[in-house]
Amino acid sequence: MTTAPPLMLTQLFKRHPGAPRPVLDGCALSLDAGELVAVMGRSGVGKSSLMAIAGGLDTDHGGEVRWSGQSLTGLDDAALSRLRHRHTGFVFQAFHLLPHLSVRRNVALAAQFGSLVEDTSSVDARADTLLDEVGLGGLGARRAGELSGGERQRVALARALFSEPSLLLADEPTGNLDDTTADAVAALLDRLRRERSLAVLMVTHEARLARRADRVLRLEGGQLHPEGA
Repeated sequence: MTTAPPLMLTQLFKRHPGAPRPVLDGCALSLDAGELVAVMGRSGVGKSSLMAIAGGLDTDHGGEVRWSGQSLTGLDDAALSRLRHRHTGFVFQAFHLLPHLSVRRNVALAAQFGSLVEDTSSVDARADTLLDEVGLGGLGARRAGELSGGERQRVALARALFSEPSLLLADEPTGNLDDTTADAVAALLDRLRRERSLAVLMVTHEARLARRADRVLRLEGGQLHPEGA
């Protein structure tokens, strides 16, 4: 029995209001479990639109998005939100942590946003386990605003993994980090996706980060092309 890929994009079409041409025009991609695909391209070419559509955050587009065989077409907001929080994890360049909350609470917010019914002790224990996994064991009680940039991105990664997603969307995950810290976070992301058979779609401008990918694609003319093709 063939398992459906964690992400399949088919003939995506997206035109922003007033734009002379579409940013996505027949864009297609299939992403397998455990595969890391890096998307590169100049600013304004449509990478953010691609990520928003792939993550179910933008449904105003043509074509189809499937997560593990489940089409997002026709889902109402509530159904899409439930599916998104259980299937996908997000890591952003700007971390998007709440600095006044503890590290543990930032990770555990994933349970609240995803409407995961668990008691507080179970949620906290899972958050601490994930913090151990990303190398931040023992820091759960510290406020997120007291952490370094690299530590904040590790917290964001732990939060993204809370619901055991099959798909991780990483938008410039090392863009706010110095080279040494970026390499450490990239190595962590690479290790976790291999250990968890996690499909990762990553947008990056950094060639050194893209070299860790199984495939590097360039978004140009509304479509994805193999780098160098």
